Amino acid sequence: MQILQDISLKPFNTFGIDVAAKLFCKYKDADELAEAIANSPNTERCILGGGSNILFTKNFDGIVLKNEVKGVELIKEDHQYVYVKAGAGENWHQFVLYTLQRNWQGLENLSLIPGNVGASPMQNIGAYGIEVKDFFYELEAFHLEEKKIFTFSVNDCGFGYRESVFKNKLKGRFVILNVTFRLNKVPKFNTSYGAIEEELQQMGVTGLTAQKISLAVINIRRSKLPDPATIGNAGSFFKNPSVSFEKFEAMKKSYPAVIGHKNADGTIKLAAGWMIEQCGWKGFRRGDAGCHSQQALVLVNYGKATGKEIYDLSEEILQNVQKKFGVALEREVNII
Repeated sequence: MQILQDISLKPFNTFGIDVAAKLFCKYKDADELAEAIANSPNTERCILGGGSNILFTKNFDGIVLKNEVKGVELIKEDHQYVYVKAGAGENWHQFVLYTLQRNWQGLENLSLIPGNVGASPMQNIGAYGIEVKDFFYELEAFHLEEKKIFTFSVNDCGFGYRESVFKNKLKGRFVILNVTFRLNKVPKFNTSYGAIEEELQQMGVTGLTAQKISLAVINIRRSKLPDPATIGNAGSFFKNPSVSFEKFEAMKKSYPAVIGHKNADGTIKLAAGWMIEQCGWKGFRRGDAGCHSQQALVLVNYGKATGKEIYDLSEEILQNVQKKFGVALEREVNII
């Protein structure tokens, strides 16, 4: 464990924003994390995983703690499930592939989502009708003040749409060390959401498997979303907002093509990307900051954009959508 000074964070965030951290440290377990904290008292902290859901708008005048907790193990199984624990520093997509190679079913709809395992319950990541909470069993997290490890069950995590207690009530108090997932031995596929069934038909798939669903999801994501290795981005920048049924019906009168899906509580989840596109932002570019040409939800850095330029663009989009549709969008990406 080594604390470094004045380190560029450009390689550590998928937006590719070139800012510096005053202090920087990688840790591979709870002991190294505790040591790094002890050696940097009274210092602002930023816990960094895969850097795929963060926008740095300025240099960080504190310590950036890079999660490098690795390892994947099968901890137990029964006739119906396997329980698989993964270190928070493991790459999410590689972990998904690891489970599929062993015919452990459940995470295939979440293929190719950028980031690390530790961020998956924090964000309650989701795609194509599946969320992490559907296959989550428990996690271990390090309390930054008490210097102790606590175990969180699914009920402890307070999961919601792209939400958990780690993003609100317990924000900044815990660091996730590992996550255990409960995966199916007997498959229960979900292909009804989005374009999965259409893509499977185009692929000529007859016998459905988790691996084939994963490949379909990968194909869809690659056709719509830019590769962070090519164009800096953090995936979806905005959450899909929910409105009352009455609000949705009123919107349909003015905008018959408005896209909405009914939530369990009767509210309607709107497609933020559609609203942003209707406001004319899709494909917009100012300098090196822009809105992706294939998916309006994704803001991009074409090379040398600053975090502030991307943030300012997001603010214009928020205001524009509010003015046109009377709907308040919320950023999904963490702003530092």
